[in-house]
Amino acid sequence: MTAAGQDYGPTGSGSPWAVGPACPAAGTARILLIDDEPGVRSFISRALEQVGYQVDVAGDAADGVRRAASGGYGLVILDLVMPDLDGRAVLTSILRLQPGQEILMLSCTTDVEAKVECLDLGARDYLTKPFSLAELIARVRARLRAGGQPHEVMQIGELVLDAGRLVADSGGGPVPLTRLEFLLLRALMERGGGAVTKSELLASVWGIDFDPGSNIVDVCIRRLRAKLGFGLIETVRGEGYRLAS
Repeated sequence: MTAAGQDYGPTGSGSPWAVGPACPAAGTARILLIDDEPGVRSFISRALEQVGYQVDVAGDAADGVRRAASGGYGLVILDLVMPDLDGRAVLTSILRLQPGQEILMLSCTTDVEAKVECLDLGARDYLTKPFSLAELIARVRARLRAGGQPHEVMQIGELVLDAGRLVADSGGGPVPLTRLEFLLLRALMERGGGAVTKSELLASVWGIDFDPGSNIVDVCIRRLRAKLGFGLIETVRGEGYRLAS
């Protein structure tokens, strides 16, 4: 279940990281299944209900987004290929309305780029069709356990970064981040107001220990500025980037 409406408050700790409140117990969570195929909806919902979960279903993207927006779901299971709206757009819409929502994608495509894109957009897991019910139920249990764990919150001034929900708040309300955006912002926050070089960001965020000759760091910085305010991150000529003081 998401923590919409949660008051971040000061951490009260010498470290910028603090443990936030746990979500409700996983066993009490409701699951929302969004899939346009009636047979698949029936098959999955019956299987999940038989092991004790409460399942709501939506047969199209619009109904799925509307239901997800109401909150209260421990997990959303979303089909990537929907007739009325691409699953990635549905994923983005849900996370905009419910930042940090646990979402498991289902897809008949094994395309690695599609998997990476969904995970970067904020999906927590991706399962390729056909799949065994045993694997689906195991992944559902894992996601609900993850959603029920206490989460770390980092705060510097007005800027708050929630590691469990992958959201940041610079004063205008929680904003969902991709994993790369989260990692980059975390690296800057852990340095406080000090500058972080591009090579350090490449290593900590992308795992690259050499200069690839691309502008991937600059692009990610631009996305963070667009989401959280253009004055949030300063460019330090000849050094890198730092949080504005």
